Amino acid sequence: MKKLLALAVVAGGVFFVIKRNKDAKAEADLWREATAPAERPLGGASSNGSAPAAASSDSASKN
Repeated sequence: MKKLLALAVVAGGVFFVIKRNKDAKAEADLWREATAPAERPLGGASSNGSAPAAASSDSASKN
């Protein structure tokens, strides 16, 4: 009976380690996808959603 209990504890430990590693890999993949640079430009808008300010000819000549 003790051998069966020890086997169950070892199997539970192995299952826990495998599940933890799988969850860590999924989290790393999600983080990598979320922080990856965009593959193509967003039409002049930055990746945070704001558009760069367009310089007018008046402001360019004053500098």
